[in-house]
Amino acid sequence: MSEWIDRSITELCVAVVDCVNKTAPSQTEPTPFKMLRTPNVRNGWVDTSNVKYVDAPTYKKWTRRMVPAPGDIILTREAPFGDVGMLRSADRVFLGQRLVMYRPDSSECDPHFLMYSMMGPTVQAELKSLGSGSTVEHLRVPDCEKITVPCPPLSEQQKIGAVLRALDDLVENNRRRVELLEQMARTIYREWFVHFRYPGHADVPLVDSALGPIPQGWSAESASRAIAINPRIELDRTIDHPFISMGDLDENGMSCRPSNSRRSGSGSRFERGDTLFARITPCLQNGKTGLVQSLDRGVVGMGSTEFIVLRGSHVGEAYTYCLARESDFRQHAIASMSGASGRQRVRNECFDTYIIPVPDRTLSEKFETIATPLLDQVRTLHDENDKLGSLRDALLPKLVTGQIDVSELDLDALVSEAVAS
Repeated sequence: MSEWIDRSITELCVAVVDCVNKTAPSQTEPTPFKMLRTPNVRNGWVDTSNVKYVDAPTYKKWTRRMVPAPGDIILTREAPFGDVGMLRSADRVFLGQRLVMYRPDSSECDPHFLMYSMMGPTVQAELKSLGSGSTVEHLRVPDCEKITVPCPPLSEQQKIGAVLRALDDLVENNRRRVELLEQMARTIYREWFVHFRYPGHADVPLVDSALGPIPQGWSAESASRAIAINPRIELDRTIDHPFISMGDLDENGMSCRPSNSRRSGSGSRFERGDTLFARITPCLQNGKTGLVQSLDRGVVGMGSTEFIVLRGSHVGEAYTYCLARESDFRQHAIASMSGASGRQRVRNECFDTYIIPVPDRTLSEKFETIATPLLDQVRTLHDENDKLGSLRDALLPKLVTGQIDVSELDLDALVSEAVAS
């Protein structure tokens, strides 16, 4: 193997830029100008979708030191401390508070190698040693330039960066497929059950109902009649049960996988096919809703006390999940919230007054036969991403510290083995 040399991060970058040390005034409506915050930087990526927006003058003022560009590396200095991500989009973003940006010099280092090295054990340990603060650990701005990075020759850096980037690209490709598949299911739901443009709709007249005009043969029912709210489930307290916390729910998709297990205790209970609906602010407003797919049939899961469990009775599992993602349904639940400011909760009674169209059994089953395979593919892709992520996490610390010779690595074989396991 080639010789590795410790190099200062200032030698590897053309610029190290700190954020403006105050909060930018944000806009209530989306604009082309996006403010990055510490939650946007995670595990090698910079999320440019869940952001706050500013106007053009604010963007110009907050980027006067440097305009972020694709390939820039961003480090969180506090809350959380030490997260690293690379900006991959050309969106017009700027640094919010507690962020620092590194612009790699491609003649001195491979940008991806640098980013992965900053995520690796050597640099992370150094960040910990530089960090300060007895209550909240943080990195002082001057210390952001004191980082040293173990570096092999540039050609080897490029190979290491390419291997780890290839794994991240596979994960990102799957993530985009997940978004598309879920969007397809939800689009079909809206077409059939919101706009009533289902197969054969032209031959079915609309009739009056408590909901307004609905197709003949359908019924208008309260959500609490068509869907079981927090169904009663017996819990075997002699065995461990998979536990899904609020943090395990995604804000934009249906993924919700157990992070640990519990034998007993208070909280929600659910089974495969149930929908988990966050009942507390701001989790509901942020979109936390999941479809339980990771449990085997018959296995009882446990979860946060702040979940409402929804189980279709007159409608199917896919219908129930898609309904729970609908803006009108969510806004109705939010309007029912009560309790102290900042800790308000949805009242279960709100589902008694939300009326939904319930199709005839034939059409309901037809929707489930179309939507369920789409959502099953989402689960498969999430499983694959978990395995790819574990492979990357296993390789990263060894590659960026020279414990593995990258020239001897058969990535295709490793990926095939990981996905098949």
